[in-house]
Amino acid sequence: MARRNHTTELGCIACDDLSELGAGKEGWLVNNPNLLTALDTHSIALANRSLVLILHWSEGSEPVGNRVKIVPDLSPIEAEYISAIEWLVFDDIKVLALGTSRGYLLIYSLRGDLIHKQIVSPGKILRLRVRDTKRDLTQDASSEEVCVVMSGVIARFDGSDIQNMLQRWFRERHSQFWDERESENSTDTFGRLPYQLWNVSKYGSCVDAAITGLMPPPLLELQSSQRYYCAITVGADAVISAYRLSVDRSRSIVGAILSKVVPATFSTITSISKMLWRSDPSPTKRPEPMPQPFARASPLTCFKDHPRKGEKLTLSPSGTLAAITDSLGRILLLDTQALVVVRLWKGYRDASCLFVEMLAKKDIETSRSAYHEHVKSDYCLCLAIHAPRKGIVEIWQMRTGPRLLTIPCAKGSKILQPTYRFASSEVSVSSYVPLELFFLNGDSGLLFVLNRSLS
Repeated sequence: MARRNHTTELGCIACDDLSELGAGKEGWLVNNPNLLTALDTHSIALANRSLVLILHWSEGSEPVGNRVKIVPDLSPIEAEYISAIEWLVFDDIKVLALGTSRGYLLIYSLRGDLIHKQIVSPGKILRLRVRDTKRDLTQDASSEEVCVVMSGVIARFDGSDIQNMLQRWFRERHSQFWDERESENSTDTFGRLPYQLWNVSKYGSCVDAAITGLMPPPLLELQSSQRYYCAITVGADAVISAYRLSVDRSRSIVGAILSKVVPATFSTITSISKMLWRSDPSPTKRPEPMPQPFARASPLTCFKDHPRKGEKLTLSPSGTLAAITDSLGRILLLDTQALVVVRLWKGYRDASCLFVEMLAKKDIETSRSAYHEHVKSDYCLCLAIHAPRKGIVEIWQMRTGPRLLTIPCAKGSKILQPTYRFASSEVSVSSYVPLELFFLNGDSGLLFVLNRSLS
């Protein structure tokens, strides 16, 4: 009997430029914790502490072409380095977002032009998340967001604000012939992007976090247009913790008093000091941008189980499920609405998880002809678990379904997934693109995709 092949080869990313990222050594893709990867359609970005390499893989065995190198202007005094990377895709606009160890968010074009630079909060950016959240608990309308995760801090940028800024930048880029060097050295091209910022360190610092979506307001609180988000964090002190994030900072009485009294007091003290100690005017220097104050984050629950530590968090497309890996080789499936663990796997040390959508039913697979696209209802949600010590990837049906597939995975490989694409409202239901799973072999440079059908 012929052995079934559950993956399809897409192309190869091998090139000489990868040697600057450590390629050529066995396990270079998975053994270096400072090597970051971000995947998009026909493009992959790899970054170490100071260099970003954008590659467009080719079909078959042809060599990779159209390579772009990005060397961000990082602070050598503070030993700043690249700590997070992710694609931002808005219809026909695609850019690359970087996070640094000093808390800066950088956005670059595919040509390597710096579009935007903004400080989020002092500290290391651990992860950039791109997804959509339900705008109303009873409606299907959604709001795209870019979430910045730091140690004990979560920031949320609205996708429409970033899209508007990028559209203005590209319009001006194509309509005017401005000085290239001025554009690259600008640290804030189109002003400061608005965002919300929350402190989620009530139960200790976190190593990963995510905003799962909107949630109802607390009991006995006046009903208004105020919105609340639910955030899940994982870390060393608390394996899992949950918070209710308030968008409006003025709802805190103490915060409102401080926001009025402190600036007035500081202004008065400054004026008096200038009158008493007159000094020569100093040369004008651009002030260092300051991060905005925190909004209110109310702790909901936490799960502590020393010495177990939370390591990585993966959200389902709807945000209702989260797969969490811990230091004891276990994987917890969390219901983010009920805040309870609904499933547990053991014996998966150093594992990584991604949600995928598969065509599990044979009648659905055969009923659709080549002229008809599959719709969202044809797919079932699954969890892909990569166990590098076992050398396999397992596909489990959600929530309590069986293991559907076990795939051998070569040593030195990594599972990846394209970033969420900010699609316009005109996209039809028939053009639904399911979540796919990709395999990147670091030793050979080959890229594979998991077949959607299980037959």
